[in-house]
Amino acid sequence: MAYELNGATIETNANGYLNNQDDWSEDLAKVIAEAEGVELSEKSWDVINYLRDEFFNNNENQPNERHMVKHFKKLWTDLDKVDTKALYIHFPKGPAKQAGKIAGLPETRRKGGY
Repeated sequence: MAYELNGATIETNANGYLNNQDDWSEDLAKVIAEAEGVELSEKSWDVINYLRDEFFNNNENQPNERHMVKHFKKLWTDLDKVDTKALYIHFPKGPAKQAGKIAGLPETRRKGGY
């Protein structure tokens, strides 16, 4: 599998995760999101940027959904309730895995969730 961006072919593994994290850009994230059927909102970008920050600035940490909920409860104060459902609204195939793919991170091997 591969993604096309500005005439360039970006190589991925069989599951659509980037082979080279340096290929990632916000424009490529939009291409991957479109392929995944995800419409990127401000909150979607919050999740993507959080996952990238954790991976690149915290010893390649890839938070599971439980840790993501704890983080976004502090950040998304405009929502009445922040739970896994709030994350799945933005990434229906799983916020840890699908958002990680869009964020250009390596494929996580854990199940995610609680």
